[in-house]
Amino acid sequence: MDDLKLAILIDADNISPKYVKVILDEAASFGVAAAKRIYGDWSDPRLKSWKDALLNNSIIPMQQYSYTTGKNATDSAMIIDAMDLLYSGNLDGFCIVSSDSDFTRLAARLREAGKLVIGMGESKTLGPFVKACDQFKYLDLILDHSENEPAPARPTDAAEAAALAAAGDDTAINRDSVCKLVRGMIDEMDDGTGWVRTSRVGDQLIKRYPDFDVRNFGSKSLNRFLASFPDLEVEERILANGNPIQFVRVRPAPKPRKNPARPAPKKRMSRKK
Repeated sequence: MDDLKLAILIDADNISPKYVKVILDEAASFGVAAAKRIYGDWSDPRLKSWKDALLNNSIIPMQQYSYTTGKNATDSAMIIDAMDLLYSGNLDGFCIVSSDSDFTRLAARLREAGKLVIGMGESKTLGPFVKACDQFKYLDLILDHSENEPAPARPTDAAEAAALAAAGDDTAINRDSVCKLVRGMIDEMDDGTGWVRTSRVGDQLIKRYPDFDVRNFGSKSLNRFLASFPDLEVEERILANGNPIQFVRVRPAPKPRKNPARPAPKKRMSRKK
């Protein structure tokens, strides 16, 4: 199967160059970068820090002057280019790199055209933009996870940070909502054995939560993440063709042990004098 051809479009006004490696690595997990463009007013000294990152990673800077103070003309230029690339018909998907929710409508339009849309931004990104993408990657959480091993005693720290991205959204992702959804999936997809492939569970989680990523919860793999829930059990099985496949099922809650009833003390018969 051929790799998907992607366009990586970066909003330099609100994305730091420290994320460039994370951006390219995440995009590479989906396909090949047929176009890599970054948008900003390059006469602005604040964007000078991007210079080395652009040269070392062959990212093309697209110049857009700010016509009016306080107005961001970069967004418009990025949206126009995205539509031009869409109508060229040579791409399978887009990586929109920005924490700006103004790209929500663009993401929705690209998906309407049948293109894969991967959003990337910091955990401050608002919920509407996150939900408009097929998948959304929190760059700051991924970078923190790659640089520092998460503390096992606080597995929900990253999840809480991710949930802040959709502040005020009732569907914000957290461990409780994920566990509840997985239990429901197992009930729906169970073929009678009580087990469901973890890969199917992962696919459904991403469809329900575009920003779902086990690294947001301090885990390195989906199987370890699912196994961290007391109610879930993960097991590897060898199929008839010799391939190892991971399955997950809901683990029955252990019944509390009942203390054995102590026999009532025997009454002593008093002797009559």
